Amino acid sequence: MASGGSQDKSLEAARRLLEETSPADAEADQLPRLPSGFYDAFVLKGIRVVQALQPGTLLCHFTVPSRLLNSGGFLHGGATASLVDLVASAAFTTAGLRTRGSPLEMNISYLDAAFADEEIDIEAKVLRAGKAVGVAVVELKKKSGKIIAQARYSKYLGAASSKL
Repeated sequence: MASGGSQDKSLEAARRLLEETSPADAEADQLPRLPSGFYDAFVLKGIRVVQALQPGTLLCHFTVPSRLLNSGGFLHGGATASLVDLVASAAFTTAGLRTRGSPLEMNISYLDAAFADEEIDIEAKVLRAGKAVGVAVVELKKKSGKIIAQARYSKYLGAASSKL
C-alpha cells in the first residue's frame, strides 16, 4: 500500500492527465500529451478522478453526456474505447510510469448500455508493467454495480533501449 504522500501524488498526476487537459500543462509536467482541442472537450469533459487506491489502481466517475450517444441512444462503443484508453493510461501514471505512443491492443466486452445523464464508474487496474509494455484491466459500471463494459488493455510504456 502506498504511503499517504505518494498516494496523494499519484492521485494528482491522474487528475492532471484526465481533468486538466491543456496540452501546455501536459508538456510542462512531462505527462503523456493528450490530443488537443476538440477531442479533449468532446470525450474527456466531465470525467472526475475519485481515488487512486494504490499505485496502478484508479477510480473515476463519469456522467454520460448526450454528445457521446450512438443512434440507439446509449454510450457509443468508440467513446467507451476512448475512455478505456485514457483511464488506463492514467492508471499507469499513478504507478509512476510514463507512457508513450499508442495502445498495442484492446479487447472490450460490451455487456450493457449506459444512457444520457447516467453516472458511471470507471475503474482501471494495472496488472503488469514491464520495461516496454504494460497491461491493465478497465471496467465501466453502473451505480447499481451492473457492468457496462470490461476491457483488457496493453500499451507501449517505452523501451529500455533504442534497439528493436
